[in-house]
Amino acid sequence: MFGIGGGELVFILFVVLMLFGSDKVPEIARTMGKAMAQLKNATNDIKSEIQKGAESNGLDTRSLTDITGNINAEINNAKTNLLGDSNSLLGDTATEINQVKEDIDSISGPVKRQM
Repeated sequence: MFGIGGGELVFILFVVLMLFGSDKVPEIARTMGKAMAQLKNATNDIKSEIQKGAESNGLDTRSLTDITGNINAEINNAKTNLLGDSNSLLGDTATEINQVKEDIDSISGPVKRQM
């Protein structure tokens, strides 16, 4: 829950209790619960309005899913064309990097030992 552990939650509750007192904590909790319910209702209303607008313009969720699927397929196709089926471009680059690393290690080896 929001990256908060049990100990941190207890500490936060202790601070709230110290700041507001035991008689105000239930009122604060009720107010926060009502606010969360209003926020949830507002987001559901926004979602339904967006869906109604999309349906009035001829879009439905299935066509949107098809569009995103086609876009993802084209992206994967472009990756395959750019990198090749066996990722030979990445393999060649890794080989070159390893060779340069070995060259640097062999050159700097005696220098490291002298220190």
